[in-house]
Amino acid sequence: MRTFFRIFVFAGLALSCARGASGPAALDTKTETCRSCRMPVSDASLAAQLTAPGEEPRFYDDLGCLRDALAQSTVPAGSVAWVADHRTREWVRAGKALYTRAAIATPMGSHWIAHASADSRDADPAAKGGSPVSPREIFGEKGAPDG
Repeated sequence: MRTFFRIFVFAGLALSCARGASGPAALDTKTETCRSCRMPVSDASLAAQLTAPGEEPRFYDDLGCLRDALAQSTVPAGSVAWVADHRTREWVRAGKALYTRAAIATPMGSHWIAHASADSRDADPAAKGGSPVSPREIFGEKGAPDG
């Protein structure tokens, strides 16, 4: 019976590790640092993250830092890039977000902000007067990883 129990537990753990990234991780702005520039990720409305099965989430303080990290390093299999909706601070898959070059300061000077929808963008005063930016302009031909 003990052997059966051990096999059952091991199989359950293996299945849970084999699944893709389940979703974005919670951001603690008091302790997280950017995996690219090492600055504190102190503004949740400008943050991004990369999640992958079996790995700790990688947080970024600016969309430009996420872009640089994706271009310069190997992305683990099953990775998903997430960006914060600038207005709501909710996580959005990077490939589904709308991007704007806005006249606001961002930690590394990209001036890029993300939104989950046109309604969120239109309700965000920071996006007013900004210009649309395509995901391809930010993430290149390959786009943002999406599992």
